[in-house]
Amino acid sequence: MTASSLTVTRREVQLSHGTTRYYESGAGEPVIFLHGSGIEQGADDFLPSFPALADRFRVISPDLLGWPPSDTFGDIASFAYLVDFLREFQDALGLRTSHMVGVSMGAWIAAIFAYESPQRVDKLVITGNPGLHGSPNRRMLSWQLPDDATVASWVSKVARVGGVDAEKVTQEKVAKMQTDGYGDAFSKIMSHMGTDENRQRYAMERRLPYLESDTLYLWGKTDPAVEQVEVWHKLTPNSTLQVVDAGHRLHVDEPELFSSCVRDFLLGKA
Repeated sequence: MTASSLTVTRREVQLSHGTTRYYESGAGEPVIFLHGSGIEQGADDFLPSFPALADRFRVISPDLLGWPPSDTFGDIASFAYLVDFLREFQDALGLRTSHMVGVSMGAWIAAIFAYESPQRVDKLVITGNPGLHGSPNRRMLSWQLPDDATVASWVSKVARVGGVDAEKVTQEKVAKMQTDGYGDAFSKIMSHMGTDENRQRYAMERRLPYLESDTLYLWGKTDPAVEQVEVWHKLTPNSTLQVVDAGHRLHVDEPELFSSCVRDFLLGKA
């Protein structure tokens, strides 16, 4: 399936906190994609991966709880709330189980979800240095709202398939970010997730030996944690490690390579 022939549907679902936006395409076994931590990131990030997967899978990409243009609220305790959001999102879509593909922060959330709710995850893909050992992240503690140009630059990289209007997406994100209290709520998510104690509390290394899902660690050669991923792979039962010629943001910089690796793994070819 080509990007020009792909049909992508933008949907909204009402959850306990408000409205969540997501994209959906294709049919078959459901695959949920989870994005990274930047406020400019979101459901749009995986649109370039949809064409390679939508012919065999039902691909679903939501904004995580607290990311624009979806709704937020004032006291989101990062890890725990984001994981619970996934369960509620599956429930709302009538999904008892699905594949999970997470990048960076989204990979950490997917891993915790797979540990806590193994019966709800089929196969698991982890990519892009999610910090599973709970190492400090000072960048999150000093987070500041990006300017409109930064948001537009990011969205233009990803919102380019299935008739999605990148300019409209950017305007929608920026408008939501600028609503009263939205930036403050997001800053609290970053502060909670960046605090050393919370990162240690939710560190996955001690939990990895108990993961039940078939797991793919998909890593770029120049990703900062390329050496650490060998440790995580050895700790994780039923796991596969694939290192490719790419960096941290494999899904954005090399979307065809990323989606090809994910497709092969989900189809049992990797």
